[in-house]
Amino acid sequence: MESSSQPKPSIGQTTANTTLGNGNIQQLNNSQLTLRKAVANLWASHDIKDRNTVENHQAGIKKLNPPNNLLLQGYTKFIGRKDELTLLHENLQRSHNFVISAVTGISGVGKTELARQYAQQYQKDYPGGICWLTAGQSNLAASIVQYAQTYMNLEVPQKDWRDEFVSLPAQVAWCWQNWQPLEGLVLIVLDDVTSLESFQELLPKASRFRVLITTQLQNLDPNIHKISLDVLSPKKSLQLLTKILGEKRVQHELVSAQQWCEWLGHLPLGLELAGRYLVKEPPDWSLAHMLQRLLDQRLRNQPNSHEKDLQQTLSTSQRGVYGVFELTWKSLSPMTRRVGQLLSLFRSELFHWEWVEFTAKLLNWSATDVETAVEELSERHVIQLIENKDRHYSIHPLIREFLKVKLAASEQAQELKHRFAETFVVITKQIPAYPTVELISSLKDAIPHLIEVVENLTDAIKDENLLAVFTGLGRFYSGQGLYAIAQPWCEQCVSVIKSRLGDSHPDFATSLNNLADVYYNQGHFAEAEFLYQEALTLRKRLLGDSHPDIATNLNSLANLYFDQGRYTEAEELYQKALTLRKRLLGDSHPDIATSFNCLALLYAEQRRYAEAELLHQQALTLRIRLLGESHPDVATSLNNLANLYADQARYAEAEPLFQQALTLRLSLLGESHPHVAASLNNLANLYSDQGWYVEAEPLYQQALTIRMNLLGESHPDVATNLNYLAVLYFNQGRYEEAEKLYQKTLILRLRLLGESHPEVATSLNNLAALYFNQERYTEAEPLYEQALALYQNLVGELHPDVATTFNNLALLYTKQMRYDEAERLYQKAITLRVQLLGEENLSVASSLTSLALLYVEQARYDEAEPLYQQALAVRIHLLGEQDLDVATSLNHLANLYSDQGRYNEAEPLYQQALGIRVRLLGEEDASVASSLNNLANLYSDQGQYAEAELLYQEALKIYKNLVGESHILVATSFNNLGNLYSAQERYGEAEPLYRQALITYRNLVGESHPYVATSLNNLAGLYKNQGRYAEAEPLYQQAVELYKNLVGESHPLVASGLNSLAGLYKNQGKYAEAEPLYQQALEIAEHSLGTNHPNTITIWENLQSLLKKEG
Repeated sequence: MESSSQPKPSIGQTTANTTLGNGNIQQLNNSQLTLRKAVANLWASHDIKDRNTVENHQAGIKKLNPPNNLLLQGYTKFIGRKDELTLLHENLQRSHNFVISAVTGISGVGKTELARQYAQQYQKDYPGGICWLTAGQSNLAASIVQYAQTYMNLEVPQKDWRDEFVSLPAQVAWCWQNWQPLEGLVLIVLDDVTSLESFQELLPKASRFRVLITTQLQNLDPNIHKISLDVLSPKKSLQLLTKILGEKRVQHELVSAQQWCEWLGHLPLGLELAGRYLVKEPPDWSLAHMLQRLLDQRLRNQPNSHEKDLQQTLSTSQRGVYGVFELTWKSLSPMTRRVGQLLSLFRSELFHWEWVEFTAKLLNWSATDVETAVEELSERHVIQLIENKDRHYSIHPLIREFLKVKLAASEQAQELKHRFAETFVVITKQIPAYPTVELISSLKDAIPHLIEVVENLTDAIKDENLLAVFTGLGRFYSGQGLYAIAQPWCEQCVSVIKSRLGDSHPDFATSLNNLADVYYNQGHFAEAEFLYQEALTLRKRLLGDSHPDIATNLNSLANLYFDQGRYTEAEELYQKALTLRKRLLGDSHPDIATSFNCLALLYAEQRRYAEAELLHQQALTLRIRLLGESHPDVATSLNNLANLYADQARYAEAEPLFQQALTLRLSLLGESHPHVAASLNNLANLYSDQGWYVEAEPLYQQALTIRMNLLGESHPDVATNLNYLAVLYFNQGRYEEAEKLYQKTLILRLRLLGESHPEVATSLNNLAALYFNQERYTEAEPLYEQALALYQNLVGELHPDVATTFNNLALLYTKQMRYDEAERLYQKAITLRVQLLGEENLSVASSLTSLALLYVEQARYDEAEPLYQQALAVRIHLLGEQDLDVATSLNHLANLYSDQGRYNEAEPLYQQALGIRVRLLGEEDASVASSLNNLANLYSDQGQYAEAELLYQEALKIYKNLVGESHILVATSFNNLGNLYSAQERYGEAEPLYRQALITYRNLVGESHPYVATSLNNLAGLYKNQGRYAEAEPLYQQAVELYKNLVGESHPLVASGLNSLAGLYKNQGKYAEAEPLYQQALEIAEHSLGTNHPNTITIWENLQSLLKKEG
């Protein structure tokens, strides 16, 4: 199920838990994946606990388009690089293994444009997608993760299976491993790499990836295929200039055109810039005249200190470009120059026209003048228009450096910086505490420029806006779970605010709290606690004890304690925060609802359900009144309250709330949203828990369709969903379908997670449980053993998952009559669970029950009874008397008394268990039907056939309504009712039931299964009782042979079959044939069950009776 607004363990997984009762095996394998994003004051988002989701069908799954963020921009005239393009393609395609190629050269030589042209021309060769990232001016790891989230809708895990936070490089590796689509070559372009060390550890390793980098670095790794891009040849540079100016003009002044190319050092950027300048000048001006102007300007120009510094960094070719830039600059209008100076503040990545327009308004510039200036700069190639983006532009890094020199010399420089910074302050204030995926996507282009502000323009930010800028940046990354990236910005925020405002300022306290949030969300609890307390102390000193920020701090600290299991401390702080908020804000405020929600979740965790329910109801009522009925927080409250009811098996109350939450999320978020999938899963899980499998299945399928559309077919969450659908099929007795899905899940997890991962162990466990339930013990045992070895290697000997696997393997040994081995493992499981969890624990109660069941199997009733009683006492103490686990314990104890003939003691326990189940689950539930069957068995054993018949029929009706006619449970009910009629000699009514049971078993599990053998045995017994010996004999013989083939010749079932066949021969007076069968049955029983077992004694008595008849 799903809960929200409260931190919990990030990934929780419950492995298979096994119980055995009344001769029937119930193996619970509903492995539970809880994916939660921890919550803190500023960065909180909805926690999602998604327990079950699934589908086997591919219908409705969208085919994922290859991700591609290539921008269409650059030189309109691409000349002279055909050979380099061909060589680049050969380098990248020459091997079936991972390949990395580099284009090197000075700035302006055309490295980026060559890479872009390559990606555009050869994109059909990369069906796996194209990813273009700017490596030089951003956090490359963060960019990769954001690309995966934005363009592939991947949910990058923030915690691993150990509940530890995943490092940023590890998140990047996960993105490469889970790249969508799953097949086809992928081109990764890393533009402007400035450091080899910073990017090599982030590269993919799989053979499907091709990496292309552009860089000015020369000393590269020898494994990188390098293409050194030089300036154009004289012939190619003249061709480029001709493309811009026209052939007629160039041919008319060929020598002057060649001189222009030479003067510009044949650099593509310079030629493009010069060509645009020459085109704009009067047509009657000759190329020679304009070249002379360029030379005269160079002689007259007295560079300032900024220009001198710049020129010292330029090559000869780049100096030529700068000369042309100077000519271009002087030809621009004063307004265009001012706009150019403003644009130098943007990083060399795309920027939006609306940002320029907004800054211009702050500067009181005319919108028309600014638009004209931008057009002029674009025509002059000072900036470039992005062709496939509406009014988006970029600046070449070298041109930006030229513009920055002009800004530095401007008297308006400080004013421009202040207004530019103010624009991004406004943008960052739009980032809420809960940024949506859509908002994150819309803001991603602004982030590089916002980083420019906080890295280089903090002096231009007003004091009152300092906190907002850093907070917005932190929220952007933290809202995506990228806490490691958010952390340095939060740390810088603390440092900058302390330096500017001092350490006794309210904003400094907030910055401490924000940094604590980031530490907390990474699991650095000690560091977080220290900062929360420091912030709280400072706020109390500055604001007094009665201020909303104090309540926020208390709540944050309480969240931390809750996450650490320090419930008493957490409750005290939650209560303080709530009291303070009520006093300051009144009873009607969203923060009050938040406090109610936090306390409710704490109480629910402690199973203080009545207190939790009241608070959830109050939170829901308050949110509806304050926010309206159509708000995400209302959906969350509905969901949390439903979750609480489901945890108490109050299904009828939970269902309408889950449905309301689903409807609300559909209307607010649309059909394709993770929260909608979560709601579908929760509702399906509710139905599945009640045995309403038909209703649950289509919901699981819808949820899986959403997940597969969002995440692709190869994703750990999809594997989990497939596992849950397998569980559903398993519970319906659809074993063949369940097996296929369990196997598919296992293969997928092995490929995605590797062989050493707990979820792989869970898949092994679940598949083993399926084989176990089909009595395919030889196939189940090695899987259980593999799962056990894997858990021991991953988590060590002292772990609850190891104890659970001990329990499962012990149950297998029990069914194989390997009692000594089973007993040792059960005892190890009990010892381990007591050591880890203490004696008063539900898992300990489960292990006690399992050992007791083993003793019952061996007729060691005196040893079993105290274990059952101990387990019952633990469950009542922890859960109260009205709980389903308590009903199970009552049932086990009643079974024990019934087996001993202590019917008067058994009956009230059966009735008590039935009452609990009816009260909690309603009358139409599989567990209720099971209780009815148990009580009917008791009445039948006492000869109270009328009472037994009514209960058997009622149980059969429930099973048919829940699972249909074709199910193991229905077949078993046919058998039970047939046994009852046979005991009353109502053979005509018994026979069709036995036959129907046999047909159902054969259809569900095939010919070779113990259920079929038992059914044959029952039908044979009926014929024997009617004196139809010729019909009975072949059925008995088939049953015996089937038992031998399935469980071996030394199994009690074989002894039972031989005993029945011997009884048939005895009834026919075939004593010579009966005696060896009795002898053989007795030998097997004594060996497998012991001489004091009731079944052994029965066979011995039958043999003695036969011997007396023989004289």
